[in-house]
Amino acid sequence: MPELPEVETTRAGLAPHVEGRRVRAVTLRRPDLRWPIPPEVAERLPGQRIDAVRRRAKYLLLDTSAGSALLHLGMSGSLRVLPADAPLRAHDHVDVLLESGQVLRFNDPRRFGCLLWQPPGEVHPLLHGLGPEPLSDAFDGDYLFARSRGRQAPVKTFLMDQRIVVGVGNIYAAEALHAAGISPLRAAGRVSRERYRALADAVRRILAQAIDRGGTTLRDFLAPDGAPGYFEQELSAYGRGGEPCPRCGRPLRQASIGQRATVWCGHCQR
Repeated sequence: MPELPEVETTRAGLAPHVEGRRVRAVTLRRPDLRWPIPPEVAERLPGQRIDAVRRRAKYLLLDTSAGSALLHLGMSGSLRVLPADAPLRAHDHVDVLLESGQVLRFNDPRRFGCLLWQPPGEVHPLLHGLGPEPLSDAFDGDYLFARSRGRQAPVKTFLMDQRIVVGVGNIYAAEALHAAGISPLRAAGRVSRERYRALADAVRRILAQAIDRGGTTLRDFLAPDGAPGYFEQELSAYGRGGEPCPRCGRPLRQASIGQRATVWCGHCQR
């Protein structure tokens, strides 16, 4: 599913067209996606001005004074800003009509995404207990080192735990561990402070590069303007099992960790 850079790309693409615009109407073509769509979305959102489009982890929030619409793209969801009279496609489930005459349209073939409501001054239960953003000042090697003490789980599983840090999914965990030279199989509690500093730096650098290039091209991901991401061509480890390691040329290994495909170099990553 889309990871943090893809969601951030979507947020950045939507913001200029949506922020400061007033909502005229909301059309729900089905009552649910992954979960039922709360009635507040259709009752409270119309008439409100969208003050900001925010991202928290892999969720998007459309903030208004009446509350926030909370969206997740799931495995196949996309958000597009289109002319209000743009023809409907299959799986166009939600329209948010804006005063500009454009419509924010949510398409989700597999319906693993969600559209929920967060009342003003509250934090939705889905956002409770989340770790810091990986591009924030709260995330660094010292933080990872402190949270990892005594943990026997593989460091890749630790890095992908949303309670530790949000938004570092399978692709970017594999890439960051390769860049930092850390085996994904190593117990999280057996990684030194110095190596965690290298890992945190790699996470931040790779995520920033991916955001700058529009995210990673996945089969179902398209940016709001319809353009795919362009980071996939630069992947060093993810999806390259059996291919030469870009650093040493030895074949990259592949295994399953936590039911997720994992690729690493047995020579460069220890």
